[in-house]
Amino acid sequence: MPRGIPNARRDEDGLKYTTFYVPLAANPKHMVSSYMKNESQTMWARNAQKKAQSRTRPEEGTVPQETRRGSQVIVIHPGSQSMRIGKASDVFPITVPSVVARKITPASNVSAPIYRSGIIRRRQEVAIKTEDSAMDEYAVTVNSDDPFEEKMGEVIVSLRDRMRFYKLRVTPNAANAATTFNEQFQPETISEHNDAFQLEWIQEGPDVLIGEKALRLADPQASGYIVRSPLHGSSFNVRDYGSSVQSILSDIEILIRQTLQEKMGIQPRDFKDYSVLLVIPDLYERSYLRELSNLLLVTMGFKQLCAQQESLAATYGAGLSNACVVDIGAVKTSIACVDEGLVVADTRLILNMGGNDITEFLSILLKRIRFPYKEFDLSRAYDWSIFEDLKARMSTLSESDVTLSTYDFIVRHPFKPAKKYSVRAYDETILAPMIVFEPRMIDFEKKRQAHIPMSNPDVTDEIIDHNSDQITSAMLISTQHLMPANGTTKIPAGAASASAAPRVDGDPPAAPERSPSSEDKGKKSKHPGGFDIDVADEASRLPLDVAIFNSTRAAGGDDKIRKYLQAVLIIGGGANVPGMNHGLESRLQAIATPLVADMEKVQIIPPPKEVDPTVLAWKGAAVLAKMEGVSELWVTQSDWDILGIRGLKERCFFL
Repeated sequence: MPRGIPNARRDEDGLKYTTFYVPLAANPKHMVSSYMKNESQTMWARNAQKKAQSRTRPEEGTVPQETRRGSQVIVIHPGSQSMRIGKASDVFPITVPSVVARKITPASNVSAPIYRSGIIRRRQEVAIKTEDSAMDEYAVTVNSDDPFEEKMGEVIVSLRDRMRFYKLRVTPNAANAATTFNEQFQPETISEHNDAFQLEWIQEGPDVLIGEKALRLADPQASGYIVRSPLHGSSFNVRDYGSSVQSILSDIEILIRQTLQEKMGIQPRDFKDYSVLLVIPDLYERSYLRELSNLLLVTMGFKQLCAQQESLAATYGAGLSNACVVDIGAVKTSIACVDEGLVVADTRLILNMGGNDITEFLSILLKRIRFPYKEFDLSRAYDWSIFEDLKARMSTLSESDVTLSTYDFIVRHPFKPAKKYSVRAYDETILAPMIVFEPRMIDFEKKRQAHIPMSNPDVTDEIIDHNSDQITSAMLISTQHLMPANGTTKIPAGAASASAAPRVDGDPPAAPERSPSSEDKGKKSKHPGGFDIDVADEASRLPLDVAIFNSTRAAGGDDKIRKYLQAVLIIGGGANVPGMNHGLESRLQAIATPLVADMEKVQIIPPPKEVDPTVLAWKGAAVLAKMEGVSELWVTQSDWDILGIRGLKERCFFL
C-alpha cells in the first residue's frame, strides 16, 4: 500500500445508521427521452387520431351517408317538472313530464300521496271585510292578528303603492263582488259526446309508466303505483326517494330510455353511436354530475359525453356574449352572469322558490274568495293541472291588467262527467306572481326541513366536494347584514374573493376585524364554509329583484353592474307570465338608480322570436353541440373508465 494512505476501518456490525433510501442516479439516456412531452402522446390526441382515421377509412362495401350536423348528438336538459330531450339537429325538443310511476307489490305498501306545502297558511277562515267607501281607495286595513293576514296586507300595500304610482284606480268592493259570485255559482255538467278534450284514464297498466301516462293514473294508490319525480331543484329528489340514489338513477334511466325508444325511435343497441350533451345547473353538486355521467356513459353506454351549464347554454340560444341569466323554474330560481362564454362563478345564486309556489299561492288566494270547486286536492295530478292552467291564463305582473274578470275552467275526474266552472277574481291575478318579489308569504323553514342531504359530505371519491364550493360572493353580499358585527367569522380560502367584492355606494363599511378570544376558539360553526349562519339558505330567501342586483354586484365594479343590468335574460316557465319584463325592469331600476353611478335604463332582453323561454337553454345547447369547438370537450367511455370525473374536469372549464 502506498505511504500516506491509512488503512480503511472495516465496519464490523454491518448496520446502517439510517433508514433513509438514497435513490440511484438517473440514467442519462432517460433524461433525453420525449415520453409524455408532446401533445401527440396524450390520450386526447390518440382519441382524435382514431376518430380521424375512422372517418377517412370507410369500410369496404359501405357508402358513407350524408347526415345533418348534430343528428348523432342527443341533447338532454333535466328539470324538476319536465325533461327535454332531442337531437341537436331538431328544431324543438320533446318535452316529457319528469314523473315515473312504479307498481309496488303488495299494493297495501303504497301510501297516500302527500303534497308538501311551501306557503304560509292562515290559522282560520276570515270573512271578507266590506271596504269603507269614505276611506282612501289605496288604503289597506287588516282586522286580524293572523300572521297570514298581516303578511298578506303587506303584499297588498306594495301592490297599491305601485298602482298609485301609475295612477291606476282601485275597483271599490271588488273582493266582496268576487266572493258573492263564486259562492253562488253552480257548475255545468258536460256530456261525454260534447267533451272534445276527454282524457283516457289508466286504471291498470305495465309495471312502469312515465310522463303523461303516469299523470293519467286514475287512482295510483288503489292501483298499487307509487308516483315520484326523480329530480328536485338542482339535484336529486332525495326527499321522496330517501337515501337510495340507485332508485333515483333507475327512474332517470327508464325515463330517458323509453323517451328515446317511443318518441325518437332510438333503440338501446344504437346508444353506442350517439353522443350526449348534458345541460346541468349553474350551481350543482359534484355527486349529481358524477352519478349522471356514470349513468349515461357506463350504464346506458352512450358514445361520449359533454356537460354544459344552463346559463351558458341560454346565452348561446339567445345569441348573446354577455348577460345576466335568470332561470325561473318550477322549484328554484337560479341567477348567474355570463361573460364572453364563461359563467362567472362568484355571481351564481339560487332562490328557493319557483313556479310551483306561484301555483300554490294562487290556489290559496282563490280559496280565500270562495273558489267554487271546493273539493280540490293539490296532491292529485288532475287537480294540480287545473291551477296550472288557471295560472297560465290568469297571472299577470302588469298593474293595468288588474280588473274584475271571470275565468272558465273544466274539472275532469276519472270516469266521471266533466264539469265546467267559472271563477271571478280581482287582484289575485297579480298577487300570485308577485310572490317572487314578495317572498314573505313563503314558508322557507318548512321547505328547509323537507330537504335531506343526498350523501355524507365526508364520504367522497376522486374530487373532494368542499362545502365552500356552494358559497359564492353573491351569497355573501346578500347575507352580510346578518353576519356578526364583531367580525369573528372567518372566511375560508375558497370564498376569499368575496372579501374583495365591490361595494356599491351607500353600503355601510365593514366592521373592523378583532382577534378571536378564548371563547371564540372553543366554538365551532356547524354551517358550511365556517360561517355563523347558513349563508346559502339565507341567500335563497331574497326577493328576485334584490337577488339579481346582488349577483351583478359580485361580478365587479359599477361598470360590470351597468353591463349586466342592461342585458338581463329571463328563461324558464316563469318568463311566460305576462308583464314579467316590465315588473322586473321597474323594480331593478328603482334599486340600481340611487346606488350605481351613471346608471342607465335597465333592459330585459326578450328571447328570440317564436322561441319559448322554457326551451331556450336546450336550443342553446343544441347550437353548442353543432359547433366545431365542441370536439375538444367530449369525454369518451375509455376516458371515464380511466379518469372518472377527473376526465370531465379536464374538459369542462367550470369544474
